[in-house]
Amino acid sequence: MNIEINKQVVARFDDLVRNRDVSQLDDLCTPDMVNHALAPGRPAGLAGTREFLTTMARTFDDDHFRESFIVAENDLVVQFGVRAGHWAGGDFLGFPAPSGDYARDVAFAYRLVDGRIAERWAIRDDLSMLRQLGALPR
Repeated sequence: MNIEINKQVVARFDDLVRNRDVSQLDDLCTPDMVNHALAPGRPAGLAGTREFLTTMARTFDDDHFRESFIVAENDLVVQFGVRAGHWAGGDFLGFPAPSGDYARDVAFAYRLVDGRIAERWAIRDDLSMLRQLGALPR
């Protein structure tokens, strides 16, 4: 296990997410990856992650870290900061949300095995995003 390599894998995964380039997903993740961040109803694991990345381009535009910090210990890596972008409009978590720009605090946690992502979790401030978009009162 190499902490710096694990941090680089997470940074590469973030690039993949931002660019919606699923071509390296199998290289960065284990075949039995568990993505705890997937919404109910999506396929599990890599299939659900691939589906999310290919469909999110329709609603999230230029979703990126405005600022990001990556910390690691052993096989665990946490990336946190402010993620910003443009929401195209439509249903978000059951709320009709108009299009608009957003910035929200996020934290992603990863467990790696042999330099590949085996598990992923997400903590996002979706409430702030819904309020910024005008889907909920402030």
